[in-house]
Amino acid sequence: MAVPKIALKKWEKVREFALALPGAAEEFPWGETVAKVNKKVFVFLGVSDGSYPMGVTVKLKDESVHAHALTCPGAEPAGYGLGKAGWVSIPLAEQGAPAAELLCDWVEESYRTIAPKRLIAELDER
Repeated sequence: MAVPKIALKKWEKVREFALALPGAAEEFPWGETVAKVNKKVFVFLGVSDGSYPMGVTVKLKDESVHAHALTCPGAEPAGYGLGKAGWVSIPLAEQGAPAAELLCDWVEESYRTIAPKRLIAELDER
């Protein structure tokens, strides 16, 4: 399955943004790309090899932001019970998928939910 160029571009922007956050690190558990802070995942980036539709999964605590994310085409509460904790999976290749800028805002919100206070303070100083 070929990955649509626009989805790949968004994925690359989101990945780059996530890894630029203070203390962020990239890991590959389960063959999936994730960004972690303090050994905890703050964004699941899935796989970029076309074996599965491209998407991002973020933790959105703010109710209005969470509700907005769920209105995106194909978006749904994350699997494995993560949806109950506020995690939302957003496909990138769907018609009308969110822009990279909005996805980065959501990644930052997810990061702020999970990162230690000192790293959030460092982010706020930028």
